[in-house]
Amino acid sequence: MTIPDPKIDDPLLPSAEPISYSRPRSCPNPKPPLPSSRVSLKKLLRVTSIACGIQFGWALQLSLLTPYVQELGIPHAWASVVWLCGPLSGFVVQPLVGLMSDRCESRFGRRRPFIVAGAAMIVAAVLVVGHSADIGWWCGDREGKRPRAVAAFVVGFWLLDVANNMTQGPCRALLADLTGKDHRRNRVANAYFSLFMAIGNVLGFATGSYSGWYKLLPFTVTSACSVDCANLKSAFFIDIVCIAITTYLSVSASQELPLSSSNRSRAIADGSDESGVAHEAFLWELFSTFSHLPRSVWIVLFITALTWVGWFPFLLFDTDWMGREIYGGKPNEGEKYNEGVRMGALGLMLNSVVLGLTSISMETLCSNLGAGLVWGISNILMSLCFIAMLIITFVVSRIDSVGHDLPANGAVIAALVVFTVLGIPLAITYSIPYAMVSARIEALGLGQGLSMGVLNLAIVIPQVVVALGSGPWDQLLGGGNSPSLAVAAVAAFSSGLIAILALPRSRTEKHGTAVVHV
Repeated sequence: MTIPDPKIDDPLLPSAEPISYSRPRSCPNPKPPLPSSRVSLKKLLRVTSIACGIQFGWALQLSLLTPYVQELGIPHAWASVVWLCGPLSGFVVQPLVGLMSDRCESRFGRRRPFIVAGAAMIVAAVLVVGHSADIGWWCGDREGKRPRAVAAFVVGFWLLDVANNMTQGPCRALLADLTGKDHRRNRVANAYFSLFMAIGNVLGFATGSYSGWYKLLPFTVTSACSVDCANLKSAFFIDIVCIAITTYLSVSASQELPLSSSNRSRAIADGSDESGVAHEAFLWELFSTFSHLPRSVWIVLFITALTWVGWFPFLLFDTDWMGREIYGGKPNEGEKYNEGVRMGALGLMLNSVVLGLTSISMETLCSNLGAGLVWGISNILMSLCFIAMLIITFVVSRIDSVGHDLPANGAVIAALVVFTVLGIPLAITYSIPYAMVSARIEALGLGQGLSMGVLNLAIVIPQVVVALGSGPWDQLLGGGNSPSLAVAAVAAFSSGLIAILALPRSRTEKHGTAVVHV
C-alpha cells in the first residue's frame, strides 16, 4: 500500500483529491528510527508470538473465571461487574502506555521495556488470582461466605487486566514500527498476531477443558482450595511458563533501535516535536487527538465500538451460558454446571482453531473482497450466530429433561457448532480494525502507540456499558443470558451493515504503483 506522506488518498471522503491533515500541535510524538530494510516474515512470527502467551491467560479467564467468581459467592447478576476492570483499565492504561512508549528513550527500545514489565505483571496477577481462595483462608475465611477470597480475587483480576492492557498496546505498536509504511506488511503482521492469539486460545481453552491438572501438581489442593479451584491454580502455573517463553522469543527478535537524541532532534527538525509541549497532560493530548481525526477514522472507531457491544456479552458469559442454558446447572449445585463449563471451554478451543485458520487466509480475503466488505460480512455472521444461540436456548428450555442428567446431544452439538463458527468473525475483529486505524492515522503524524490507544477507547467504552448493564439486565428479564445475547445480535448486525455501506470495497489496483485500501 502506498500512501503519500503527509497526505492520504482516503476513499471514505467525497473528494477525489488527496486531503491534507494537519497534525495536532498537542500531540508531539518523536518519529521512530526507520528500519533499514523490510522486516522478514520470520522475524514478524517471532515478535508476534507473545500474543500466544497473553491469549493463553485470557482464554483461561474467559473459560473459567466467570464460573469461579460465582463459586466464590458473587451472584450471577453482578459477575459482569467484576469484569468491569478490563474496560476501565483499558480506558486509561493502554492509551497512557502507548503515549509513554512513543516517547521512551530506553536503551532497550521504545516498546520492549513495557512489554517485559507487562508480562511480569501478568505473572504476579495470575499467582494472586490462582491463590485467592488460599489468601482468603489465611486471612480468616472459612466455610460459607468468603469475602476475603473475593477481595483477593478482585485485586488480582484487576491487576491482570491492567497487565494485559499494558502489554498488548506496545505489542501492536511495535508491529507498526517494524513494518513502517508498508501497510500490506502491517496487515500481514496483524494477521500473524491474530494467528498466535488463536494458538494461545487453543492452548488456554484446551487447558481449561481438562479437569485433571491438579493431579500433576498435587500441592495445589489445600484446605481452602478444592479440586476445581486447584485445577484453575494449576492451569495458571502452565500459563506462567507459556508467557515467559513467548515474551523471551518476542523481545529477543525485535531488536529495537533506541529513540536516541539524534532521532529526537530529527523529529524536532521535521516539526513533529517542540519543547514546551512535550510534557503536556496526557488526557488533554489524548482527547485533543479526536478533534483532528478524519471521517474515515471515526467510521472505523464507530464500527469497532458496535462490534464490541456484540462480542462482550458472549466473551463474558460463553461458558456460563453452556453450563446454565444448555446443561441446566447452577454454580455450586452439582456437577451439571461444571460439565457445561468444560464443554464450553471445548467449544472455545474449536473456535480458536477456526480463528487461526481464518487468520492465515486473511490477506487473501482482504485482497479479493476488500477489508471493509470482509469486516461487514463477518459481523453479520456473528449476529446470526448469536440468534442461533437464542434459538438453541429456547428449544432446550422446551425439552422435557426430567430424569436426564445431561442435555440432548443435538443441543450440545449445535452449541459447539455455533462456538466454532464464531471463530471466523473473531479473527476479523482481532486483525482488520488495527490495520485500518494504523494505516489511516499515520497521516496525522501520531505515534503508533497513541493510535492503538485511540482504537482501544472504541473497544473499552462499549465494554463498560455492557459490563454495567448485562448482569442486572439479564436478572431483570429472567436471570439467564438471553437478553444480553439479543442486544449483542442487534449490535453485531448493525455494525456489519454499516461496515458494508460505509467502508471502501476497493481491492488492489495496479496503475504503476499498487494501492490497497485497508
